[in-house]
Amino acid sequence: MPTMAKTTSSHHMRRKESLSPSVWLVLLGLGVIIAGVADIAWGSVPIPLGEVFQLLIGGKSDSEIWSNILFKIRLPKACTALLAGIALSVSGLQLQTLFRNPLAGPSVLGITAGASLGVAAVMLASGQSATLYAIQQSGVGQGWLLVCAASAGAALVLLLILAVSLRINDNIVLLIIGIMFSNITLSVVSIWQYFSQPEQIRDYLLWTLGSLGSVTTEHLGILFPLTFLGVLGAFLLSKNLNGLLLGEQYARSMGLPILTTRIGIILVTSILVGLITGFCGPIGFVGIAVPHLVRSLFHTTDHRWLIPGCCLMGALVLLLCDLISQWPGSAWVLPINAITALLGSPVVIWVIIRRRNLQSHFH
Repeated sequence: MPTMAKTTSSHHMRRKESLSPSVWLVLLGLGVIIAGVADIAWGSVPIPLGEVFQLLIGGKSDSEIWSNILFKIRLPKACTALLAGIALSVSGLQLQTLFRNPLAGPSVLGITAGASLGVAAVMLASGQSATLYAIQQSGVGQGWLLVCAASAGAALVLLLILAVSLRINDNIVLLIIGIMFSNITLSVVSIWQYFSQPEQIRDYLLWTLGSLGSVTTEHLGILFPLTFLGVLGAFLLSKNLNGLLLGEQYARSMGLPILTTRIGIILVTSILVGLITGFCGPIGFVGIAVPHLVRSLFHTTDHRWLIPGCCLMGALVLLLCDLISQWPGSAWVLPINAITALLGSPVVIWVIIRRRNLQSHFH
Protein backbone atom coordinates (compact mmCIF):
# COMPACT_ATOMS: atom_id res chain seq x y z
CA MET A 1 0.00 0.00 0.00
CA PRO A 2 2.71 2.56 0.86
CA THR A 3 4.44 1.73 -2.43
CA MET A 4 1.22 2.25 -4.40
CA ALA A 5 0.52 5.52 -2.58
CA LYS A 6 4.07 6.70 -3.26
CA THR A 7 3.76 5.81 -6.95
CA THR A 8 0.42 7.61 -7.25
CA SER A 9 1.79 10.65 -5.44
CA SER A 10 4.84 10.86 -7.71
CA HIS A 11 2.58 10.49 -10.78
CA HIS A 12 0.42 13.43 -9.65
CA MET A 13 3.55 15.47 -8.92
CA ARG A 14 4.84 14.86 -12.45
CA ARG A 15 1.49 15.90 -13.93
CA LYS A 16 1.47 19.02 -11.75
CA GLU A 17 5.02 19.95 -12.74
CA SER A 18 4.33 19.45 -16.46
CA LEU A 19 3.48 22.41 -18.66
CA SER A 20 -0.13 23.11 -19.56
CA PRO A 21 -1.41 22.38 -23.10
CA SER A 22 -1.74 26.10 -23.84
CA VAL A 23 1.94 26.67 -23.01
CA TRP A 24 2.93 23.73 -25.19
CA LEU A 25 0.89 25.17 -28.07
CA VAL A 26 2.81 28.45 -27.81
CA LEU A 27 6.17 26.63 -27.67
CA LEU A 28 5.27 24.41 -30.62
CA GLY A 29 4.12 27.45 -32.59
CA LEU A 30 7.47 29.14 -32.00
CA GLY A 31 9.22 25.92 -32.99
CA VAL A 32 7.28 25.80 -36.27
CA ILE A 33 8.27 29.39 -37.08
CA ILE A 34 11.96 28.75 -36.33
CA ALA A 35 12.01 25.45 -38.25
CA GLY A 36 10.19 27.07 -41.18
CA VAL A 37 12.69 29.92 -41.44
CA ALA A 38 15.60 27.48 -41.14
CA ASP A 39 14.10 25.23 -43.81
CA ILE A 40 13.82 28.18 -46.18
CA ALA A 41 17.28 29.61 -45.45
CA TRP A 42 19.38 26.43 -45.38
CA GLY A 43 20.10 24.07 -48.21
CA SER A 44 22.60 23.40 -50.96
CA VAL A 45 22.73 27.18 -51.51
CA PRO A 46 22.58 28.93 -48.11
CA ILE A 47 20.64 32.20 -48.03
CA PRO A 48 21.49 34.71 -45.26
CA LEU A 49 18.69 35.17 -42.72
CA GLY A 50 18.65 38.90 -43.37
CA GLU A 51 17.97 38.29 -47.06
CA VAL A 52 15.25 35.77 -46.19
CA PHE A 53 13.37 38.22 -43.96
CA GLN A 54 13.82 41.04 -46.46
CA LEU A 55 12.37 38.93 -49.28
CA LEU A 56 9.49 37.65 -47.15
CA ILE A 57 8.36 41.17 -46.22
CA GLY A 58 8.37 42.19 -49.88
CA GLY A 59 11.79 43.77 -50.18
CA LYS A 60 14.26 43.29 -52.99
CA SER A 61 17.35 41.12 -52.80
CA ASP A 62 20.80 41.83 -54.13
CA SER A 63 20.75 38.40 -55.79
CA GLU A 64 18.03 37.35 -58.19
CA ILE A 65 19.18 33.75 -57.76
CA TRP A 66 18.34 33.86 -54.05
CA SER A 67 14.92 35.29 -54.84
CA ASN A 68 14.15 32.55 -57.37
CA ILE A 69 15.37 29.80 -55.03
CA LEU A 70 13.29 31.18 -52.16
CA PHE A 71 9.97 31.73 -53.92
CA LYS A 72 10.05 29.02 -56.58
CA ILE A 73 11.62 26.14 -54.66
CA ARG A 74 12.07 26.47 -50.91
CA LEU A 75 8.96 28.39 -49.85
CA PRO A 76 6.53 26.05 -51.69
CA LYS A 77 8.43 23.05 -50.31
CA ALA A 78 8.32 24.37 -46.75
CA CYS A 79 4.59 25.09 -47.08
CA THR A 80 4.07 21.57 -48.40
CA ALA A 81 5.98 20.11 -45.43
CA LEU A 82 3.83 22.14 -43.05
CA LEU A 83 0.55 21.07 -44.67
CA ALA A 84 1.62 17.43 -44.99
CA GLY A 85 2.63 17.28 -41.33
CA ILE A 86 -0.72 18.74 -40.29
CA ALA A 87 -2.78 16.45 -42.52
CA LEU A 88 -1.01 13.19 -41.63
CA SER A 89 -0.90 13.91 -37.89
CA VAL A 90 -4.58 14.80 -37.64
CA SER A 91 -5.47 11.74 -39.72
CA GLY A 92 -3.44 9.48 -37.44
CA LEU A 93 -5.06 10.96 -34.33
CA GLN A 94 -8.56 10.37 -35.68
CA LEU A 95 -7.79 6.79 -36.72
CA GLN A 96 -6.27 5.95 -33.33
CA THR A 97 -9.42 7.24 -31.66
CA LEU A 98 -11.82 5.61 -34.11
CA PHE A 99 -10.27 2.16 -33.70
CA ARG A 100 -9.20 2.85 -30.09
CA ASN A 101 -5.83 1.48 -31.04
CA PRO A 102 -2.50 3.16 -30.18
CA LEU A 103 -0.79 1.71 -33.27
CA ALA A 104 -3.45 2.76 -35.77
CA GLY A 105 -2.33 5.09 -38.52
CA PRO A 106 -2.56 5.66 -42.27
CA SER A 107 0.50 3.50 -43.00
CA VAL A 108 -0.11 0.67 -40.50
CA LEU A 109 -3.79 0.19 -41.34
CA GLY A 110 -3.08 0.03 -45.07
CA ILE A 111 -4.68 3.36 -45.94
CA THR A 112 -1.46 4.75 -47.38
CA ALA A 113 -1.06 1.50 -49.32
CA GLY A 114 -4.59 1.97 -50.65
CA ALA A 115 -3.69 5.47 -51.80
CA SER A 116 -0.58 4.03 -53.45
CA LEU A 117 -2.75 1.44 -55.18
CA GLY A 118 -4.90 4.20 -56.65
CA VAL A 119 -1.81 5.98 -57.94
CA ALA A 120 -0.41 2.73 -59.33
CA ALA A 121 -3.68 2.15 -61.17
CA VAL A 122 -3.09 5.42 -63.01
CA MET A 123 0.65 5.07 -63.53
CA LEU A 124 0.97 1.36 -64.28
CA ALA A 125 -2.29 -0.45 -65.01
CA SER A 126 -2.85 0.84 -68.53
CA GLY A 127 0.51 -0.46 -69.76
CA GLN A 128 0.71 2.12 -72.57
CA SER A 129 2.87 5.20 -72.95
CA ALA A 130 -0.12 7.22 -74.20
CA THR A 131 -2.06 6.78 -70.95
CA LEU A 132 -4.01 9.07 -68.72
CA TYR A 133 -0.86 9.40 -66.64
CA ALA A 134 1.11 10.47 -69.71
CA ILE A 135 -1.56 13.07 -70.43
CA GLN A 136 -1.36 14.23 -66.82
CA GLN A 137 2.42 14.43 -67.03
CA SER A 138 2.14 16.71 -70.05
CA GLY A 139 0.28 19.24 -67.92
CA VAL A 140 -3.39 18.31 -68.24
CA GLY A 141 -5.02 18.19 -64.83
CA GLN A 142 -1.91 19.56 -63.06
CA GLY A 143 -1.48 16.55 -60.79
CA TRP A 144 -5.10 16.18 -59.73
CA LEU A 145 -5.48 12.84 -61.48
CA LEU A 146 -3.04 11.28 -59.01
CA VAL A 147 -4.70 13.05 -56.08
CA CYS A 148 -8.18 11.78 -57.01
CA ALA A 149 -6.83 8.27 -57.52
CA ALA A 150 -5.00 8.36 -54.17
CA SER A 151 -8.10 9.64 -52.32
CA ALA A 152 -10.26 6.93 -53.88
CA GLY A 153 -7.76 4.22 -52.94
CA ALA A 154 -7.45 5.50 -49.37
CA ALA A 155 -11.24 5.67 -48.95
CA LEU A 156 -11.68 2.14 -50.31
CA VAL A 157 -9.24 0.56 -47.86
CA LEU A 158 -10.58 2.60 -44.93
CA LEU A 159 -14.14 1.52 -45.73
CA LEU A 160 -13.05 -2.13 -45.86
CA ILE A 161 -11.27 -1.86 -42.51
CA LEU A 162 -14.23 -0.05 -40.97
CA ALA A 163 -16.60 -2.76 -42.24
CA VAL A 164 -14.42 -5.40 -40.61
CA SER A 165 -14.28 -3.40 -37.37
CA LEU A 166 -18.09 -3.61 -37.12
CA ARG A 167 -17.78 -7.39 -36.79
CA ILE A 168 -14.48 -7.68 -34.92
CA ASN A 169 -13.73 -5.73 -31.74
CA ASP A 170 -10.18 -7.03 -31.23
CA ASN A 171 -7.72 -4.23 -32.01
CA ILE A 172 -4.84 -6.63 -32.62
CA VAL A 173 -6.91 -8.51 -35.20
CA LEU A 174 -7.75 -5.21 -36.91
CA LEU A 175 -4.06 -4.36 -37.13
CA ILE A 176 -3.33 -7.75 -38.66
CA ILE A 177 -6.14 -7.26 -41.18
CA GLY A 178 -4.76 -3.82 -42.05
CA ILE A 179 -1.36 -5.36 -42.67
CA MET A 180 -2.99 -8.02 -44.87
CA PHE A 181 -4.73 -5.30 -46.89
CA SER A 182 -1.34 -3.64 -47.35
CA ASN A 183 0.15 -6.93 -48.56
CA ILE A 184 -2.72 -7.43 -51.01
CA THR A 185 -2.30 -3.95 -52.49
CA LEU A 186 1.47 -4.41 -52.72
CA SER A 187 0.94 -7.71 -54.53
CA VAL A 188 -1.40 -6.08 -57.05
CA VAL A 189 1.10 -3.26 -57.60
CA SER A 190 3.90 -5.79 -58.10
CA ILE A 191 1.88 -7.58 -60.78
CA TRP A 192 1.21 -4.27 -62.55
CA GLN A 193 4.91 -3.42 -62.38
CA TYR A 194 5.78 -6.72 -64.03
CA PHE A 195 3.65 -5.85 -67.08
CA SER A 196 4.52 -2.14 -67.20
CA GLN A 197 6.99 -0.18 -69.27
CA PRO A 198 10.42 0.64 -67.72
CA GLU A 199 9.62 4.36 -67.76
CA GLN A 200 6.39 3.82 -65.85
CA ILE A 201 8.13 1.63 -63.26
CA ARG A 202 10.85 4.24 -62.79
CA ASP A 203 8.32 7.04 -62.30
CA TYR A 204 6.32 4.99 -59.81
CA LEU A 205 9.39 3.95 -57.78
CA LEU A 206 10.57 7.56 -57.61
CA TRP A 207 7.09 8.56 -56.44
CA THR A 208 7.14 5.95 -53.64
CA LEU A 209 10.33 7.50 -52.18
CA GLY A 210 8.33 10.60 -51.28
CA SER A 211 9.10 14.19 -52.21
CA LEU A 212 7.98 17.57 -50.91
CA GLY A 213 9.43 19.45 -53.87
CA SER A 214 6.93 18.49 -56.56
CA VAL A 215 4.14 20.78 -55.31
CA THR A 216 3.90 24.07 -57.17
CA THR A 217 2.44 27.38 -56.04
CA GLU A 218 -0.69 26.64 -58.08
CA HIS A 219 -1.10 23.31 -56.27
CA LEU A 220 -0.75 25.04 -52.90
CA GLY A 221 -3.65 27.29 -53.84
CA ILE A 222 -5.89 24.22 -53.67
CA LEU A 223 -3.93 22.07 -51.19
CA PHE A 224 -4.09 24.71 -48.45
CA PRO A 225 -7.88 25.26 -48.39
CA LEU A 226 -8.61 21.52 -48.67
CA THR A 227 -6.24 20.77 -45.78
CA PHE A 228 -7.85 23.58 -43.80
CA LEU A 229 -11.31 22.14 -44.46
CA GLY A 230 -10.11 18.68 -43.40
CA VAL A 231 -8.70 20.00 -40.12
CA LEU A 232 -11.84 22.06 -39.58
CA GLY A 233 -13.89 18.89 -40.03
CA ALA A 234 -11.72 17.19 -37.39
CA PHE A 235 -12.34 20.10 -35.01
CA LEU A 236 -16.09 19.80 -35.55
CA LEU A 237 -15.82 16.10 -34.67
CA SER A 238 -13.73 16.71 -31.54
CA LYS A 239 -16.66 16.25 -29.12
CA ASN A 240 -17.69 13.04 -30.85
CA LEU A 241 -14.07 11.83 -30.84
CA ASN A 242 -13.95 12.38 -27.08
CA GLY A 243 -17.14 10.33 -26.78
CA LEU A 244 -15.64 7.45 -28.76
CA LEU A 245 -12.90 7.11 -26.15
CA LEU A 246 -15.58 6.13 -23.62
CA GLY A 247 -16.80 3.27 -25.80
CA GLU A 248 -19.53 3.13 -28.42
CA GLN A 249 -22.28 2.00 -26.05
CA TYR A 250 -21.64 4.84 -23.64
CA ALA A 251 -21.33 7.29 -26.54
CA ARG A 252 -24.71 6.17 -27.86
CA SER A 253 -26.25 6.62 -24.41
CA MET A 254 -24.97 10.22 -24.52
CA GLY A 255 -26.77 10.72 -27.84
CA LEU A 256 -23.66 10.93 -30.01
CA PRO A 257 -24.26 9.96 -33.67
CA ILE A 258 -21.78 7.08 -34.01
CA LEU A 259 -22.47 6.33 -37.68
CA THR A 260 -22.22 10.00 -38.67
CA THR A 261 -18.97 10.30 -36.73
CA ARG A 262 -17.48 7.27 -38.48
CA ILE A 263 -18.47 8.57 -41.90
CA GLY A 264 -17.04 11.98 -41.05
CA ILE A 265 -13.72 10.48 -39.98
CA ILE A 266 -13.61 8.39 -43.17
CA LEU A 267 -14.21 11.44 -45.35
CA VAL A 268 -11.74 13.69 -43.53
CA THR A 269 -9.01 11.05 -43.35
CA SER A 270 -9.43 9.93 -46.96
CA ILE A 271 -9.24 13.50 -48.26
CA LEU A 272 -6.21 14.42 -46.15
CA VAL A 273 -4.26 11.21 -46.75
CA GLY A 274 -5.23 11.12 -50.43
CA LEU A 275 -4.14 14.72 -50.98
CA ILE A 276 -0.76 14.32 -49.33
CA THR A 277 -0.05 10.87 -50.79
CA GLY A 278 -1.04 11.99 -54.28
CA PHE A 279 1.20 15.05 -54.25
CA CYS A 280 4.09 13.92 -52.04
CA GLY A 281 4.07 10.13 -52.22
CA PRO A 282 3.60 7.80 -49.23
CA ILE A 283 5.03 9.39 -46.08
CA GLY A 284 5.11 6.99 -43.16
CA PHE A 285 5.32 7.17 -39.35
CA VAL A 286 4.24 10.81 -38.99
CA GLY A 287 0.60 9.79 -38.47
CA ILE A 288 1.57 7.25 -35.80
CA ALA A 289 4.35 9.02 -33.89
CA VAL A 290 3.02 12.58 -33.65
CA PRO A 291 -0.27 11.85 -31.77
CA HIS A 292 1.69 9.90 -29.13
CA LEU A 293 4.20 12.72 -28.78
CA VAL A 294 1.38 15.22 -28.26
CA ARG A 295 -0.42 13.04 -25.69
CA SER A 296 2.87 12.53 -23.86
CA LEU A 297 3.47 16.29 -23.65
CA PHE A 298 -0.09 17.51 -23.10
CA HIS A 299 -1.19 14.81 -20.60
CA THR A 300 -4.75 14.91 -21.90
CA THR A 301 -7.10 12.94 -24.13
CA ASP A 302 -9.28 15.95 -24.96
CA HIS A 303 -9.29 16.32 -28.74
CA ARG A 304 -9.94 20.05 -28.43
CA TRP A 305 -6.29 20.25 -27.30
CA LEU A 306 -4.91 17.24 -29.16
CA ILE A 307 -5.99 18.38 -32.64
CA PRO A 308 -4.22 21.78 -32.56
CA GLY A 309 -1.29 20.09 -30.82
CA CYS A 310 -1.03 17.51 -33.60
CA CYS A 311 -1.23 20.27 -36.22
CA LEU A 312 1.73 22.14 -34.75
CA MET A 313 3.77 19.07 -33.79
CA GLY A 314 3.19 17.45 -37.19
CA ALA A 315 4.24 20.61 -39.01
CA LEU A 316 7.34 20.91 -36.81
CA VAL A 317 8.36 17.26 -37.28
CA LEU A 318 8.03 17.30 -41.07
CA LEU A 319 9.81 20.65 -41.38
CA LEU A 320 12.71 19.20 -39.39
CA CYS A 321 12.67 16.07 -41.56
CA ASP A 322 12.77 18.24 -44.69
CA LEU A 323 15.65 20.22 -43.19
CA ILE A 324 17.60 17.00 -42.56
CA SER A 325 16.82 15.64 -46.03
CA GLN A 326 18.46 18.70 -47.64
CA TRP A 327 21.38 19.01 -45.24
CA PRO A 328 22.92 22.50 -45.48
CA GLY A 329 25.80 22.62 -47.92
CA SER A 330 24.98 19.26 -49.46
CA ALA A 331 23.89 18.89 -53.07
CA TRP A 332 21.97 15.68 -52.29
CA VAL A 333 18.30 15.60 -51.30
CA LEU A 334 17.39 12.43 -49.42
CA PRO A 335 13.93 10.83 -49.80
CA ILE A 336 11.60 12.30 -47.20
CA ASN A 337 10.02 8.89 -46.55
CA ALA A 338 13.38 7.50 -45.43
CA ILE A 339 13.95 10.38 -43.01
CA THR A 340 10.49 10.11 -41.42
CA ALA A 341 10.99 6.37 -40.92
CA LEU A 342 14.44 6.87 -39.36
CA LEU A 343 13.11 9.49 -36.94
CA GLY A 344 9.60 8.14 -36.43
CA SER A 345 10.47 4.58 -35.48
CA PRO A 346 12.69 5.49 -32.49
CA VAL A 347 10.07 7.99 -31.33
CA VAL A 348 7.36 5.32 -31.29
CA ILE A 349 9.68 2.92 -29.43
CA TRP A 350 10.59 5.65 -26.92
CA VAL A 351 6.96 6.57 -26.28
CA ILE A 352 5.99 2.91 -25.81
CA ILE A 353 8.83 2.35 -23.31
CA ARG A 354 8.11 5.59 -21.46
CA ARG A 355 4.34 5.29 -21.30
CA ARG A 356 4.28 1.48 -21.08
CA ASN A 357 0.49 1.34 -21.19
CA LEU A 358 -0.55 3.19 -24.33
CA GLN A 359 -3.93 1.49 -24.35
CA SER A 360 -4.92 3.47 -21.24
CA HIS A 361 -5.43 6.54 -23.46
CA PHE A 362 -8.26 4.75 -25.27
CA HIS A 363 -10.44 3.71 -22.31
